[in-house]
Amino acid sequence: MNVPVTPIAPAETLRAALAGLLDGLPPTQAAQAVDRLIANYRGRTPTDAPVLRDRSDVAAYAAYRMPATFEAVRSALAALAAAAPADWAPDSHVDVGGGTGAATWAVAATWDGERPVTVLDWAEPALALGRELAASYEPLKSVVWQRSRIGSALTIESTDLVTVSYVLGELTESDRRAVVDAAAGAARSAVVIVEPGTPDGYARVIEARDRLIAAGFRIAAPCPHSAACPIVPGTDWCHFSARVSRSSLHRQVKGGSLAYEDEKFSYVAAVRFPVDTAPARVVRRPQIRKGQVLLDLCGADEALRRETVTKRHGVLYRAARDADWGDSWPPPSAAD
Repeated sequence: MNVPVTPIAPAETLRAALAGLLDGLPPTQAAQAVDRLIANYRGRTPTDAPVLRDRSDVAAYAAYRMPATFEAVRSALAALAAAAPADWAPDSHVDVGGGTGAATWAVAATWDGERPVTVLDWAEPALALGRELAASYEPLKSVVWQRSRIGSALTIESTDLVTVSYVLGELTESDRRAVVDAAAGAARSAVVIVEPGTPDGYARVIEARDRLIAAGFRIAAPCPHSAACPIVPGTDWCHFSARVSRSSLHRQVKGGSLAYEDEKFSYVAAVRFPVDTAPARVVRRPQIRKGQVLLDLCGADEALRRETVTKRHGVLYRAARDADWGDSWPPPSAAD
C-alpha cells in the first residue's frame, strides 16, 4: 500500500526517538524486560492491571514493539484513506489503550496537519513515555495523555476518529464489547481496530466488525463489503503483513540477523460516510510464477476466489506482478 506522509515524515522522527530510549539501559536488561512482557501479552488470561509497570518496562517494550504497531496501524489507516473521499481527513482523534502512542504517530503519518488528539491508557508510565516521545515531533506536542480504565466503564468524548490497536486481547469478553460500543458511540466518522494477525486476533476483529455494523457503520477496509465475512469460522483467518525495520534490540531478543521483520495483523476500518471500497482485496501474498500471478481475493460479491493473471492480460499482468498483500484489486490504473 502507498501511505501518504507529512512533509517531515514522523516515521523517521519516531525511529530516532525510540533509539534514544535505551541509552543507559543495559542491553541484557532491556532484552529480559521484553521477554517477560511478551510472555504476559501472549497469555490467554486478560489482565486486570497494567502490564507495563515502570519506565524501564515501558522503554524496553516501546523500543521493541512500537515500530511494529506503528506500521500495522499505518497500513490500516492507508486503506481507510484510500476508500474515503479524497478531501477527508479526521479533524480529531482518540486513541483507546494507546499506551505510548503508536497509533497517534500513524495518524500523523497518514494525514497532514494538526488535530486535537487524546490518548487513553491505564498505565501512567506508558502515558508519560508517550508524552516524552511526542515532544520530539511538533504536530504531536499538544496531544493529551489521559489515564483511563479501559473496560466496561470507559467513556470517550465525541471525536472524528477512534483507534483501538492491540488492546482487545488484554480484555475480558464483556470489556471488549463495552470498549467497541464506546468507540462506536463516540466516533462521528470512523473507527479503526487493529489486532495481532492470529486466529484469535482475527476473531476479535470480526466480533468488533459485527458490532460496528450493528451500530450503523459501513466497512471501508479491508473488506469490499459490509456483509458477513465469507471465511468459515475455524478454517482460516484474514490477516495482512507490514514490513518493519529491525533495531539491534529486535535482533538481540529474537536472535536473528535480518534487518527487517514482517508484522502480521488483522484489522477493520468502519465509517459513517460513503466510501469507495476496493473492488476486491488481495488477502494472501501473491504467488508469482513463470508467466502468471495467482491472486487470492475477497470480492465485493461477498466471496473468496483465486484469480490467475497471465501475460496475455497485458497491463493487468504487469499490475499483478506489482500487487502486494492487502492491496485493492484491480488498481485503478489497470481496471480498464
